[in-house]
Amino acid sequence: MPELNTSSLPDLIFTVLFFFMMVTSMREVEVKVQVKTPNGSSEIEKLERKSLVSHIYIGPPAKQYRATFGSAPQIQLNEHFAEPEAVREFVSAEREQMAERDKPLMKMSLKIDQDVQMGIVTDVKQELRKARALNIVYSAGKEKEKK
Repeated sequence: MPELNTSSLPDLIFTVLFFFMMVTSMREVEVKVQVKTPNGSSEIEKLERKSLVSHIYIGPPAKQYRATFGSAPQIQLNEHFAEPEAVREFVSAEREQMAERDKPLMKMSLKIDQDVQMGIVTDVKQELRKARALNIVYSAGKEKEKK
């Protein structure tokens, strides 16, 4: 029985691996605001399909952005700071990137610093309501175990 030549097998494996590395994109957003989420929520659930979730960050700017934006809480949509009025456009853009069957399942995740006043949060929620993005998820940390 003739022996099978496997000398080119590693080349083939690395070529396939390289192909997948090139076509796969990881969605990474640099968080430019400080977000310390509150701990101890009673209704914490892990999100199953993270591709359906779009994040809105609200908090004071990180140290490197304070010279430009001050220390007042800011809204971050993807990679840039925005005013509450830009939330509707953000929701529309995120919705357009989704498949048609996933659009009704879209969730907006609000990651809000625990020291932020409710005024800016209410403004964002009003804009989400106007954009018909009614499925809102609030991010919270895990409750610390008591000894």
